[in-house]
Amino acid sequence: MQIRLKDLDDDAVARVVDVLRPPAQRRGVAVILNDRPALAFETGCDGVHIGQDDGTYAEARAAVGAEAIVGVTCHNSRHLAMVAGEQGADYVAFGAFYPTATKEARFQAEPDLLHWWSELFTVPSVAIGGITVDNAAPLVAAGADFLAVSGGVWNHPEGPAAAVRAFNRLLAETGR
Repeated sequence: MQIRLKDLDDDAVARVVDVLRPPAQRRGVAVILNDRPALAFETGCDGVHIGQDDGTYAEARAAVGAEAIVGVTCHNSRHLAMVAGEQGADYVAFGAFYPTATKEARFQAEPDLLHWWSELFTVPSVAIGGITVDNAAPLVAAGADFLAVSGGVWNHPEGPAAAVRAFNRLLAETGR
């Protein structure tokens, strides 16, 4: 579970983490904080996700420690993904695959990028950007190990619980 709160200050984010992290971790769900490595460490998160403008992998790793998860946004770039993987990233994130209202998508990724990555590398990949129950299957089939589905869950016409059930069915049908 990624906590992504771009417009809040560190104190407000820490309060949110203090509420969401314990029940998630009790259920075996890793809690990843977006953009803020030092705060991820301070609040007991399992790791951090950094974008290309959020500092370097080395800085993030130093802040969260050797055992934490560090994921790196790689947009639609094979090169950025290879660099992140070589540096030790625990996962690489590609996208946006579809139009999204969660953030301004400056890059468009195609499913063949996931296929290429999954065929050559062992570092897991995350598909991001506009993913819904209706459009996720090609990304899973192309090799995405994880899906970032913020809007796909919270904006689902039958509610978040129905979206989670539908995503779980999709993943079960594809053997993931």
